[in-house]
Amino acid sequence: MTSSAISRWASTPPVATIYLQSQVPETAELFLLLGMLVSVPRVRRIPSLKDKLAEIHAAEPSFGLLGYPILRASDILLVGGEVVPVGRDQASHVELAREIVRSFNAAFGPTFREPVALIPEDGLLPGTDGDPKMGRSRGNTIDLFDDPAAVDSKVMAMYTDPRRVHATDPGRVEGNPVFAYHDAFNANPDEVAELKERYRAGRVGDVEVKRRLAHALNEFLHPIRARRRALLQDNPTIVEDVLRAGETRARAEARRTIDAVRAAMGLDYFS
Repeated sequence: MTSSAISRWASTPPVATIYLQSQVPETAELFLLLGMLVSVPRVRRIPSLKDKLAEIHAAEPSFGLLGYPILRASDILLVGGEVVPVGRDQASHVELAREIVRSFNAAFGPTFREPVALIPEDGLLPGTDGDPKMGRSRGNTIDLFDDPAAVDSKVMAMYTDPRRVHATDPGRVEGNPVFAYHDAFNANPDEVAELKERYRAGRVGDVEVKRRLAHALNEFLHPIRARRRALLQDNPTIVEDVLRAGETRARAEARRTIDAVRAAMGLDYFS
């Protein structure tokens, strides 16, 4: 990527600045400094971290795992984040970042602004296996670039109402991942309402409901797939270009933040 192209992307990002955390070393420096302001018991109270520790049976978690919430705060504060889109289960991370800001500003003077969590009103989609949390590592996602066959396969394997044995049994719509996805992605609300009514009455089977969901999802994903193909055909290195431009912009912002932090803490020895 040429320097002029980097400059163009960095100065006027089309939608957002995207970069790799590992390419911005200032993140690690801020993580170290902010870590001095947070106690281990405080970090352990974060619900999502407690869930993770229980999930992996970590009786003696590593420093890196315990420090992860502080790393997330560093990500937010390094680039001056003010509004942070998160799920409700992640709001505690933003609250920790707010506490860190208050502690830092009280100790070293006004340096950071307190970020605010932006939580979607509709909540989160469940995993295809019915798990409340969706994640690539859990293998319960439908990915944006899955081809139609992959979407069909994943939808047909989706968790539904476990108490429903036959298609003629009344089924439960609430808490049913298939209908959660219909509500989110099916562009025909009348079809969704009709399927729910028939499902509750035992007049439609899971197979038909899933086939209609797979169709709705593939209709939703089709323009995304097409746009991706067109972008890559026009510029095969577009992903690398965007990431390099994002790194350039993020590092400039990170440098300003680190300079301000060092000055506030009296660490700018040679300035």
